[in-house]
Amino acid sequence: LFPLQMQLLDKFPIEGGQKDPKQRIIPFLPGKILFRRSHVRDVAVKRLKPIDEYCRALVRLPPHISQCDEVFRFFEARPEDLNPPKE
Repeated sequence: LFPLQMQLLDKFPIEGGQKDPKQRIIPFLPGKILFRRSHVRDVAVKRLKPIDEYCRALVRLPPHISQCDEVFRFFEARPEDLNPPKE
């Protein structure tokens, strides 16, 4: 998610608020959560809602951002998404 955010901020500096923070429409990434190994699942579950909200905000942006190649590539299904490894 972080590489996508950096690509969008580089490609759309005005919408990223680089010149005027009031003009920022690109959502902020949810903050990272520090955890111990035994809490990996709990952290993942806690991050689901903020990440979901970020993704929803991203696809609601104007088409020049929400439909750019970087966003399409990020949401594109990969073979491992379609056939996830068995646990």
